[in-house]
Amino acid sequence: MISLALPRREFLKAGGAMVIGFSMRGTPLAQEPAAVHARAAVPGPPDQKLIDTWIAIHADNTATAYLGYAELGQGASTALLQIAAEELDLAMSQISSVRLDTHVTPNQGATVASAAIERGGPQIRAAAAEARQALLTLASRRLGVPADQLAVSNGIVSVAGDVSRAVKYGDLLGDQPFAIAMTGTAPQKMPSQYRIVGARHPRLDLPDKMTGRYTYVQQVRLPGMLHARVVRPLGQGAYADGARIASLDESSIANIPGVRVVRRRDFLAVVSANEWDAVRGARQLKVTWDMPASLAGTAGLFDQMRSARTTDSVIAEKGDAAAALGRATHVVQATYRGPYQGHMPFGPNCAVADVTPGGTTVMCSTQGVYGTRDKVAKVLGVAATNVRVQYFEGAGTFGRSCYDDAAQAAALVSKEVGAPVRVQFSRADEHGWDNFGPAHLADVKAGVDASGRIVAYEYDGWQHVWSTVETSEQLALGTPANESPDGTSRNLNKVTLGSMYDIPNLRLNNHRVPGISGYLKASNLRSPLDVSFAFASEQALDELAHMAGIDPVEFRRRNMSDPRWLAVLDAVANAAQWTPRTNAAARTRGTIVTGRGVGLGTHMTSYGAAIADVRVNRSTGAVVATHMYGAIDAGLVVNPAAVENQISGQLVQAASRLLKEEVTFSRTNVTSLDWNSYPILRFAEAPAVTTIVLQHVDQKSTGAGEEIMAAASAAIANAFFDATGARLREYPFTPARVKAVLA
Repeated sequence: MISLALPRREFLKAGGAMVIGFSMRGTPLAQEPAAVHARAAVPGPPDQKLIDTWIAIHADNTATAYLGYAELGQGASTALLQIAAEELDLAMSQISSVRLDTHVTPNQGATVASAAIERGGPQIRAAAAEARQALLTLASRRLGVPADQLAVSNGIVSVAGDVSRAVKYGDLLGDQPFAIAMTGTAPQKMPSQYRIVGARHPRLDLPDKMTGRYTYVQQVRLPGMLHARVVRPLGQGAYADGARIASLDESSIANIPGVRVVRRRDFLAVVSANEWDAVRGARQLKVTWDMPASLAGTAGLFDQMRSARTTDSVIAEKGDAAAALGRATHVVQATYRGPYQGHMPFGPNCAVADVTPGGTTVMCSTQGVYGTRDKVAKVLGVAATNVRVQYFEGAGTFGRSCYDDAAQAAALVSKEVGAPVRVQFSRADEHGWDNFGPAHLADVKAGVDASGRIVAYEYDGWQHVWSTVETSEQLALGTPANESPDGTSRNLNKVTLGSMYDIPNLRLNNHRVPGISGYLKASNLRSPLDVSFAFASEQALDELAHMAGIDPVEFRRRNMSDPRWLAVLDAVANAAQWTPRTNAAARTRGTIVTGRGVGLGTHMTSYGAAIADVRVNRSTGAVVATHMYGAIDAGLVVNPAAVENQISGQLVQAASRLLKEEVTFSRTNVTSLDWNSYPILRFAEAPAVTTIVLQHVDQKSTGAGEEIMAAASAAIANAFFDATGARLREYPFTPARVKAVLA
């Protein structure tokens, strides 16, 4: 084997190479092979400067790539293996991975902001290239020729021009560690050499999911495991208030044998060996909660935000927007409102924890196993290295739902009862205690000159940032509510707000609302705030196009020079066979009217364009998106099929969020606790979708999991105007709002 002087601890942190191949099905901890336990001899994260942290080569001429990003349904686990296989010159059938595990896999950060390929891909590519170079060095010694005279195919190294002189990777290093450091200098393939990256490859996680063999977190079972349900008010109140127990009558569940109440401060749960008894006990337990009337209520939310004492900053500025507005030929000035919205996974969150004197193991869904480890350690009062977190996929959410809350709850109850505990949230727990996507209020002013050129743009936006303390910690430890620092996804997004247009005078004014007292607990929801940003911005600019008598697509073309923005706009317009439309009022006759709209937007780094076809029933107020078209330029697309799938999901979810979804709340607490009070798009209402991926193998990979949401939302809003001649400046487009604006 290749050898450098490494301390024993560093060697253990690098991990032994004796590991199994990947099974997307996943099995509970007690069933994991001993080889994975051997790699986990030292708590992670393993040292990223060692090749063995990333790659292992096996005697059967296969390889394992250790990935730090979670498979959330976006296909990243397949695409990252495509990158590794490409650099190693292996077939996809020869490479696999293992479950995310804080004792096994590297810490690449949380699976957020479409980061898996954009930020994780280069790390995997560099490690695989370094591993290939090391293997070629070994092969050069074995075959007695310089490394530059060797070729590799499917893990077989041969002398160029003489395939009879060959050796397999598995024979060079099989099941032994590289034991060398990463230099980051190994040559990587040129994009013109790619045969796996850029190809459509079936997702590796789907076969077991489609045949029912996959183990989701809700299905994990451990020997001796108990079942628990948290007990909370039906719907959260203001984030700062948490929930306080005013009175508790434990005798109210005395008729259910074997059920136990677990309480720590205001954290409350019911635990039993039988799951149904835990459900019954949680429902039957008599508890009175102190719920102050400190919320504004749904109707008062936006007035509260506008009158708040905000922290103000200018996110972007050029020229003199105010002066240019005074000279503009046409000016639009309007206010737009976007509600709190929830993650609302179909399967409510769940976690299994086993807290013992020797250490803690938690099995849960999460966007980052290391971040969850820190949160669980905090509520238990132990060092993070004493907690092991293993990732099990749950229902998709794309954003910070209640998975860390469930993990903390399971750990708290397990510590109290001294046994493994499974905590399963109820539908009301999930709907009522989610980390909601924040509400947004916007004032937009924009103007064009006589030729239809945008001359001025000013955007004022109000929103609060994200919570940092999970409910379980807040209730159990009394940790005060707290917010995250400002950040790109928490302030106005200058990429979505006007950056695609050639605007000489622009100003973005960010008004950060203090979101602890009087507001709901919130966090990142897919494409954080961008749905609201584009809903406001693209409607205002669309309105200018109509004022100027210019077709909306032509108006956007006229005001853009960036070739990549122009390319996505042209791609989606061509796919939809867009025809010029300038007179919406002419198409408003009849009870059923149809319209078509266009929108641009993104989340952080990619380019997104969308077109929506909608049908509006003027009598009932029902709006249906009948067909959605979406185009994304995400640079080098590793797996076009996966990105097409992401576009499809975003188009459908954007329709649901624009037309259906809104968290409602009274002065005391959230009131949208089920699918009736928080409706989502039904299958029969889902639009047909057309997806377009613009491939740029010469560009770096950028995000594709959130980058069409903004454009799609704006397209629906603009299509509504095209159908009715009326602007709806608040979403969702409920029948009541539709009928009111049409009246």
